[in-house]
Amino acid sequence: MKRILYIPVLAAMLFAGCKKTIDLYPQSNLNTGTFYSNVTEIRAGLTGCYNGLRAPLETEWMMTELRSDNAKQGVPGSSSASNRELNELDMFYLNSLHPRVYDYWLASYNNIRNVNIILQKLGVSYDPATGVTSFQTIDVPVSDADRKQLAGEALFIRAHHYFNLVRLFGGVFLVHTTITADVAKTMNRASAEDIYKLVQADLKTATESMNTLRYNQLPATELGKVTGWAAKTLLAKVYLTLNKKADAITLLNDVRTNSGHALVTAPGSAGSAYANIFSAGNEVNSEIIFTIRYKAGGLGLGAPFANRFGPLNTLATIVPGDGQGLNYPTADLDSSIRTNDARKNIDVARLVSGASTKSYTRKYFPNPNPTSNPQSMTSNDSESDWPVLRYADVLLMLAEAQGNSQASIDLINTVRTRAGATPINNAGITSVKLFEDTLSAERRIEFAFENQRWFDLLRFNTTMTTVTAEGTMKEHFAREYPVHYVEYPLPRLTLPELQNQVTRERLLLPIPQREIDTNTSLRITQNPGY
Repeated sequence: MKRILYIPVLAAMLFAGCKKTIDLYPQSNLNTGTFYSNVTEIRAGLTGCYNGLRAPLETEWMMTELRSDNAKQGVPGSSSASNRELNELDMFYLNSLHPRVYDYWLASYNNIRNVNIILQKLGVSYDPATGVTSFQTIDVPVSDADRKQLAGEALFIRAHHYFNLVRLFGGVFLVHTTITADVAKTMNRASAEDIYKLVQADLKTATESMNTLRYNQLPATELGKVTGWAAKTLLAKVYLTLNKKADAITLLNDVRTNSGHALVTAPGSAGSAYANIFSAGNEVNSEIIFTIRYKAGGLGLGAPFANRFGPLNTLATIVPGDGQGLNYPTADLDSSIRTNDARKNIDVARLVSGASTKSYTRKYFPNPNPTSNPQSMTSNDSESDWPVLRYADVLLMLAEAQGNSQASIDLINTVRTRAGATPINNAGITSVKLFEDTLSAERRIEFAFENQRWFDLLRFNTTMTTVTAEGTMKEHFAREYPVHYVEYPLPRLTLPELQNQVTRERLLLPIPQREIDTNTSLRITQNPGY
């Protein structure tokens, strides 16, 4: 269930996971200097930060799935401006003026600003010199328990944004407190190491501050909010990215043993169990450790992704208002999922019309079960949440951290069994290469279209010996070129030219040129390759 909170004067629709009620605050002349005077107002502001997670998600799939081997631009022959923008991301052909890159950047920093206001009111301070987050004395009347819980939730959200930014852009601007425009012009890019230092500090403090009630002990009003288990899971992923596998193992075993989270294994068959993870009728289930929430009903809070990713020119037969055919599954992803795997028809559904077959993902349909009735939603207004951290990720990250062993294969098989897939025989995993390839393939299928594949490839580029982002993408272009990329009109590249776009430097996105051009006080460096 979800709670919608309106504060019209602040021009914000604030949204978080609670009960479906509407509270009206008719105050006027509110601002950040006077509004956050008590715990109720701080909670309202934090609700706005949860709501702020949705704006970057509008374009995050373009920065992640579309740039991976999971997806391709759905209308390759189109020369429209919007399709050309997607082509450029898909083909690593973009420049620093790309508008969707700037949209993602701006939306992320807007919400970081919102979070920093909350943290400042709660007296949370980060020291870049020591890499420590601490609590200072404040005047707001709030209990110590409430203060730490609210601060932990805000710290998680800030860490989430910076973790994505540093993986996509490298070193970015380290804004950890509220600042003026003049001060902003004196700040240059921080190093990636300094950004990771902040992310780790925020998440460590969050894990120490928030509740660690087991999933089945959480009050209904707390479902959908950040918990200590979410902070530990995200911190474990950060540790894996930094190749701190022993630290990741400690956290992941804690989540596995004590969180109360578990794989969704019911109802019925493996197929319906996997679909039920994403069903709008089963929100914030035991598998969901953290999710970005949406609310249908014409409130402006519904998810657009069923329409974005639904097949083009199907009228209302698949999704009300027609699909846009974006984030189109690749043939290789389709062929990599065996027919007995329940994830196949969720990751890559098919619409056959005469000699034409259109593929799309069903994960963000209100009921993704392929045998269900047409979707109960209106255009661009789906109830479906977007999972950020799932319990299946805990199991597969633990396998990754442990390395090639029977225990790790057992973890992979636990996830496969839930999907009805044939278990892997450990006798066939005779080398580190085979194990890493197996794990990479499993993560690709399990988390397809959840914006994880690109980040996995980047992590494997540094922490695994056989799976590389550059090699994977060059192979992807070779497979898809004759049937897809050869049709791109602008730009029209040969296969060697297309593969040459994939370099180590261009695995990072460009810093938006607007950030560089508008700062007359400092010389902001651009990422190499742009």
